[in-house]
Amino acid sequence: MEIFWTGMSSLIGGDLRLIGYSNLWMFFIYGLAVLLEPIHDIIRSWSWLFRGVIWVVMIWGIEYASGLILFKILGVYPWYYAGPFAVDGIVNLSFAPAWFVAGLLFEWVHRTLDTYEIA
Repeated sequence: MEIFWTGMSSLIGGDLRLIGYSNLWMFFIYGLAVLLEPIHDIIRSWSWLFRGVIWVVMIWGIEYASGLILFKILGVYPWYYAGPFAVDGIVNLSFAPAWFVAGLLFEWVHRTLDTYEIA
């Protein structure tokens, strides 16, 4: 998903090569999504609007905490956001709509996977 996002950003910037990128730290950070599964089970019956807001806040929290921890350990930002909507270079508030939709898509994936039995 991140490769697609950065590749599309490349296109918007005029680079037809659609270069996408990430770093290996993201493998572990995205793995933290497993911690969101029990939260989905709790909020499953709540309104989609409220659930989307919860996902934005949770994702920002994980993004901020993991970015700050990596900065403290490595001395460099694993990613860096600039501009009026950046918080300490680690979180970009303008990504709220994308995280809102992503959270609800993750719910759909979770519900779909729950329909399968593991033998």
